[in-house]
Amino acid sequence: MSKEMLEAFSALEETKGIKQEVIVEAIQAALIAAYKKNYDQAANVEVKFDERRGNFKVFAVKTVVDEVQDDRLQVSLKDALELNKAYEVGDEIRFEVTPKDFGRIAAQTAKQVIMQRLREAEREHIVAEYSQYENEIITGEVERIDNRFVYVKFDNVEAVMPTRDQMPNEVYHPQDKIRVVVTRVGGDSKGASVTVSRTAPELVKRLFEQEVPEIFDGTVEIVSIAREAGDRTKIAVKSNDPNIDPVGTCVGGKGTRVQNIVNELSGENIDIVKYEEDPSDFIANALSPSEVLAVQFGDGENEKDALVIVPDYQLSLAIGKKGQNVRLAARLTGYKIDIRSESEVEIVDEDSNDEEDLTEE
Repeated sequence: MSKEMLEAFSALEETKGIKQEVIVEAIQAALIAAYKKNYDQAANVEVKFDERRGNFKVFAVKTVVDEVQDDRLQVSLKDALELNKAYEVGDEIRFEVTPKDFGRIAAQTAKQVIMQRLREAEREHIVAEYSQYENEIITGEVERIDNRFVYVKFDNVEAVMPTRDQMPNEVYHPQDKIRVVVTRVGGDSKGASVTVSRTAPELVKRLFEQEVPEIFDGTVEIVSIAREAGDRTKIAVKSNDPNIDPVGTCVGGKGTRVQNIVNELSGENIDIVKYEEDPSDFIANALSPSEVLAVQFGDGENEKDALVIVPDYQLSLAIGKKGQNVRLAARLTGYKIDIRSESEVEIVDEDSNDEEDLTEE
């Protein structure tokens, strides 16, 4: 057992970078607990590792006292002087108490500790290596699917894609190649975990960066994204060069750039709108493709409320199917948007004027 243990320590240090002293300290702590449990001892004990022989020994640590009150923790001065004339009251003496069958316990404990350290080292390696990919796109292969996750393999890591991160308009099969964005890299007692997504807005952002060089180099900037994955996305862009149209740049010649992204997202509709510093203009753009006549803002605590007036025939278009267009526009701009038709606003104004006339009479 001793030779195998020394070889195991050496292999761990060479292949995993786990130093022998780190493993030994962990095994010593585990053996102390095992000794107290298996031999019904609550004594103050230490476990020492013999590096030459590769085995562990147990020592009871006792304090030299004039009068012994607990022989598990104390030794009399008289008995101590028989061992060494130099001992004084207050000194600590270590007595070897290694049980005969302790080698078996030590081997089992060492194995458990080594396996635990291996898992920890693997987890730390994965976290360290893949943390740099957080919020980045990677290409993986679907390995298997169950009721909770799609398992995506890339390199030597199996990432998980929860149901909420799976596109509702996509069906995944083993061996499918898919592009995903890494949303979380972490670890717990069970090991490392990498979570990926096909529904995160960050995926759309990274796809545009890959497809549009002007976004990648910072000439065109993505200001915000509002997404209902698998159905529709609105993306607001602005140009840092007055000579470059941000929307046209993202669309590309004959729409090729945006179409490549639409294809990657299995037909998801993408509205590209121009960001404006003026909130009225930005909200009007965000409600595209509908026409906007006017935008009125609240005040005080309601300054983020916006009343948007549209032509009567544009009302349903502005709201969108099941309210999707206005919902995405609100998330894109950060304003709470209330849409009213032109005639509805006129009726309200007429009623207000009638009330004023009655008051004057």
